[in-house]
Amino acid sequence: MIHHTMLVSFENSLPDADLDQFLQDIEKAMRDSGQLRTFSARRHIPVPGEEEIPALIATAVLQFGVADRDALAAAFAAPGAEEVIHRWQARHPYKVAWVNHTPLD
Repeated sequence: MIHHTMLVSFENSLPDADLDQFLQDIEKAMRDSGQLRTFSARRHIPVPGEEEIPALIATAVLQFGVADRDALAAAFAAPGAEEVIHRWQARHPYKVAWVNHTPLD
């Protein structure tokens, strides 16, 4: 199994309802690909003073579990995935960092 862990950092603050919708839209696009084995997403928990640290501070973390590299490539090549990414980038620009890895123990 491969996990694809994404850190998503929106340029501007998002209302809770918009962030919830973003997470739901990404999950649906990935599930519709037929490749997803697991999915989880969580919001960032802010800590006072963190905005002074010169680092990417994520708005949310998402993790997709897939069978292998081919399944991961197929999930991101699914028609719905690209549409969701472009639609959200146009409405609420964001940056993404990610890592593909085996499950953390």
